[in-house]
Amino acid sequence: MSLFPDTTVLLVPGLRDHVAEHWQTLLQAQLPNARSVPPLEHDKLSRDARVAALDAALAEIEGPVVLVAHSAGVMITVHWAAHRAAHRAAESRRNIRGALLATPADLESPMPAGYPDTATLAQHGWLPVPRSPLPFPTILAASRNDPLAAYPRAAEMASDWGSKLVDLGEVGHLNPAAGYGPWPRATALIDELLRAG
Repeated sequence: MSLFPDTTVLLVPGLRDHVAEHWQTLLQAQLPNARSVPPLEHDKLSRDARVAALDAALAEIEGPVVLVAHSAGVMITVHWAAHRAAHRAAESRRNIRGALLATPADLESPMPAGYPDTATLAQHGWLPVPRSPLPFPTILAASRNDPLAAYPRAAEMASDWGSKLVDLGEVGHLNPAAGYGPWPRATALIDELLRAG
């Protein structure tokens, strides 16, 4: 028996798109009804292109959806909800049962080496980050030692968006560099969203 048989799990990766050993990639392989927003070939830093890709992926899904976003994928999700509310995606939003927002990247603060700076992010439309409550149930899973977002900033995001805050402890950025790999707790949090929604 498959998990979440009546719901599509749509994975929203961050700016680095698909990474082979990432928990999102492994989750997609585990769940027969999981899909992922396809990687961009061009305009990889464009907020508008990322939002459009999420919108297009949602338009192809019939029935209820749970979004599972990680890192900048959380920001893609938040921008999509804010900027598409009055457009075509408003129809898709009615099918969204919830969103798991895992270790969001704090794009408004300086990022570590190897990531875009705030000026570049602003130029590509990422800033400011929307602060309005999200129109569907959300869980924000935050790390105590995430190099891309201090825990108090993640807690502030959860408050702004109306998300339930889950303290994951010290899990870094919840990516292969931090040892993840499989993240079994994701399915439990998705189940919690489905029960709440």
